[in-house]
Amino acid sequence: MKIDFEKMNGLVPAIIQDAQTGVVLMLGYMNEEAYKQTLETGRVTFWSRSRQTLWTKGETSGNWLNVVEILNDCDQDTLLIKVRPEGPVCHTGADTCWNEKNKRNPLLFLSELNDFIEKRHREMPEGSYTTSLFRDGLNRMAQKVGEEALEMVIEATNGTNERLVYEGSDMLYHLIVLLTSKGLRIEDLAQELVVRHDPNWKKH
Repeated sequence: MKIDFEKMNGLVPAIIQDAQTGVVLMLGYMNEEAYKQTLETGRVTFWSRSRQTLWTKGETSGNWLNVVEILNDCDQDTLLIKVRPEGPVCHTGADTCWNEKNKRNPLLFLSELNDFIEKRHREMPEGSYTTSLFRDGLNRMAQKVGEEALEMVIEATNGTNERLVYEGSDMLYHLIVLLTSKGLRIEDLAQELVVRHDPNWKKH
């Protein structure tokens, strides 16, 4: 990876993002030495402009930033570093330096689940329930979606909210399996809803 450290007198901004939640945690600066140390240790090291020295985030607090991925921008002078944080990131004790909560949006997990089901579809490991669904074929997968949808309706009309969520989750999982078998993803349904949200959309 080529990084232009000379553009800003030896420093580049390093945007720190939680790899799992997608939340931006902080902004720091790196020189070439800090970048190399980050690569070597797997923990984010910055250059402190106030102290004029290297500092590894977490060396005093224990709140390390464990590197997952480092990306360079199109001008090769700004880094996006995806991390797994240990504890709060800000020195104030907040999750982020903007005092935001570092919470994962559960909706993002649907895409991860779809990735996992696609992996099952490619590899077809023995002993996997998902594998067994793919092997049973399209008709069985469609039938399972219908069965789970019916159970969800029953819970909605005569059950509890807890059971409704449980059965709805079953239905959604089986729907993603069915979509995967057809070469589709849950995002395709989301995109269709985006289109329908347009006030000019007309049912066809």
